Amino acid sequence: MKHEFTRRDFIQTLLTGVLLGPVVLKTQANSVSGLPTRALGKTGERVSIVGFGGWDLGYIDEKLAVRMMQEGVDAGITFIDNAWEYNQGRSEQVVGKGLKEGNLRNKVFLMTKVCARDYKGAKIHLEDALRRMNTDMIDLVQLHAIQYDGDRERIFDPENGALKALIEAKKEGKLRYIGFTGHRDPKIHLDMLNMPFEWDTVQMPLNILDAQYNSFQKQVLPVVNQREIAALGMKSLVGAFDRISSRVQVSAELCRHYSLSLPVSTLICGMQNFDEMRMMIDIARDFKPLTEDKINEMLDKAALAAKTGEAEYYKDSSHGYGCSYHTKVLKEEKG
Repeated sequence: MKHEFTRRDFIQTLLTGVLLGPVVLKTQANSVSGLPTRALGKTGERVSIVGFGGWDLGYIDEKLAVRMMQEGVDAGITFIDNAWEYNQGRSEQVVGKGLKEGNLRNKVFLMTKVCARDYKGAKIHLEDALRRMNTDMIDLVQLHAIQYDGDRERIFDPENGALKALIEAKKEGKLRYIGFTGHRDPKIHLDMLNMPFEWDTVQMPLNILDAQYNSFQKQVLPVVNQREIAALGMKSLVGAFDRISSRVQVSAELCRHYSLSLPVSTLICGMQNFDEMRMMIDIARDFKPLTEDKINEMLDKAALAAKTGEAEYYKDSSHGYGCSYHTKVLKEEKG
């Protein structure tokens, strides 16, 4: 009976417009490349509805990653995700090489994340990112994995907070937009959104399991949409290409399609070979939101796996998933 109540509650959310096709398609438009774009919140920018996951670009063979970037950008993937700590900085270096070799910088919307919560550390991480990615300006810089006790206070410290460093860098022309990310708890996102700062973007996990357990989709996505802050989706497969499919009888393609049916500006996808990338290009090129019946069917299949949150390991603090740099800093502070 409990499951049935949860399901009805979710369907009610669906019917209020969070998932309805017209909401998703409201800002979607075709581009010259044939890959649709959506508005990046109220920034005035447009980005491809799927984006490259930066961790994967730094994990796979460098030559393969560069070739995938070139083909992907030519096909219309304009959004590139990254973070200062991904693969010990290799991800930013590989993206920088791909941008330079393919002369792609002016064709993409470039994002990275700083890991430090303090002013000095954030400045260092930003300068590292600029150097590694061969650019003098990054389109979007986000605060990475905001999910630890005291993060909000550290970041917003008026003298020594990371946000101060990003605001200064924006004034200096080193970045254009500012956002934050996190995996663990929707409440932490809402606390950040309640602070006196106009965020440009918010990144969060969105998938058929999240929809039914401690859900960012239910709790955070409506808030950012109402405020016209760009929602960036991640973890559509929960990490690893077949992680959801191995637990639930739903294909990876349908899982991606589900997350794209949400009102997000772009869905950041880990793609480690040409087959995975071309699959995403095909999904995006002819994208239409899933019907309510199909969504209901998928949620029913995922209900048991979603119930405890075990599959979404990043929501469990005991797993230590998040920002390894900040985890190390916290351990050093504790002695």
